[in-house]
Amino acid sequence: MGYRLGIDVGGTNTDAAVLDEDHRVLAKAKTPVSRDVVSGIRTVVAEVLRKSGVDPASVAHAMLGTTQVTNAIIERRGLARVAILRLGAPATRAVGPLAAWPSDLREKVEGPSAILPGGVEYDGRPISTFDPEAVRRFVREALDQGVRAFAVTGVFSPVRNDDELRAAEIIDQEAGGEAVASLSYEIGSVGLLERENATVLNAAVSGVARRVTEAFRAALEGLGVHAELFLSQNDGTLMSLDYALRYPILTIACGPTNSIRGAAFLSRRRDAVVVDVGGTSTDVGVLVSGFPRESAVAVEIGGVRTNFRMPDLISIGLGGGSLVRVEAGELRVGPESVGSAILQEAQVFGGPTLTMTDVAVARGMAALGDPKRVSAEAGLLEAAFRKAVAMVEEAVDRIKTSAAAVPVVAVGGGSLLLPDRLEGVSEIDRPEHYEVANAIGAAIAQVSGTVDRIFSLEQRSREAVLDEAREDAFAEAVRAGADPRSVEVIEVEEVPLAYLPGNAVRVKVKAAGRLRGVEVA
Repeated sequence: MGYRLGIDVGGTNTDAAVLDEDHRVLAKAKTPVSRDVVSGIRTVVAEVLRKSGVDPASVAHAMLGTTQVTNAIIERRGLARVAILRLGAPATRAVGPLAAWPSDLREKVEGPSAILPGGVEYDGRPISTFDPEAVRRFVREALDQGVRAFAVTGVFSPVRNDDELRAAEIIDQEAGGEAVASLSYEIGSVGLLERENATVLNAAVSGVARRVTEAFRAALEGLGVHAELFLSQNDGTLMSLDYALRYPILTIACGPTNSIRGAAFLSRRRDAVVVDVGGTSTDVGVLVSGFPRESAVAVEIGGVRTNFRMPDLISIGLGGGSLVRVEAGELRVGPESVGSAILQEAQVFGGPTLTMTDVAVARGMAALGDPKRVSAEAGLLEAAFRKAVAMVEEAVDRIKTSAAAVPVVAVGGGSLLLPDRLEGVSEIDRPEHYEVANAIGAAIAQVSGTVDRIFSLEQRSREAVLDEAREDAFAEAVRAGADPRSVEVIEVEEVPLAYLPGNAVRVKVKAAGRLRGVEVA
């Protein structure tokens, strides 16, 4: 059956854990994030294999959670130019593609664009007749300009996707399989501009995803690990590398969701607030039935408004490496951080910088370094501690849906900053292996598939629509790498759309199952 290897590359550390077939943690390790990512993965994996005594050849599955796609968008680095095709003319011409994008990101991503006939109304009736020759001319012009990434968005394509599929066929024919086509019906929800934005971002990071997956494979093979490889999605589940190459945008925010899933596994809780404290930031999310709660509102990524699925998170600039200083008579904690340089910068390790790790060590909350090296006065340390606690309490209060006290599961290496009691919290659970909950969450995750579409009930029954959505979600989970014998529907959401005539309903279904070839522990 083999072992599972979970890896999470965060902003500060690369974490890893090895689990056996019964999901017992055999070894865990942390190392600072390396500049090239690969060497960090190689270092931490070699360490956990050495600690566990596991033969690299016996690792059957390896899972990676990474911030590389997120960082590429935020830092405007490594992005591909994208040819943008919108199907909906003569409608939708008032606002062109990328209209509200930040200028620096638009400059990196924007390729040729066109608004051509096609698309449908809310009830599936065509807006205009799809023009294959116009699409073919556009594709040829884009290819002549050296563009190899395409984003295709049809009006109301979540209702009917025929035109997007036909455009994808033309792109494949003209490019000879050498281009990437992102289709909006597979990525975003209702809302043309937000869905188009998500689709363009997905196409723009296609090259980043390819480099990450190749580096992941090379790092493990260099250690003799020839496992089946998976990447983490941002709903707390996994996807195969092929699936990840098609939908790389689904890796955005996968780090916090890995931590939330790891917190659920380690604490044996299905419903709780999870506080994940890292070296630079703290992410606060919610466990609902063992999975991260999904955000109900559109989210911005790198200044771009999108509507694809994202976890409901509140992030604050507080972590183990957060700077503590007094400026103009005011105490400040974060958001600046020494990050992965904590061992060189923090005072307890002989560095010059006062950090929140120094505060925790000086107060006796953690046994790290030498507390005698902390030069700050006791009053300043106590004030910094109280300020950090207030920041976390406010974030927990904002993420809750009621005023009642809730249980909190504290994870992440920086959670040693948290006291044993917080306002508005019934209890704080800091389970064993809490510091590598993200890697463990990746290792124990299932594989999922999600369908989010609009259906008309005028000509069909509600049962027939739900059955179709369930079948599509089942097929998506299998395509992402799930064993078809284990796939179950874990979430069904049905929202009548009163503002649309024709008895329209939005149906969202998520199905999940264990990895192919893995038996139930």
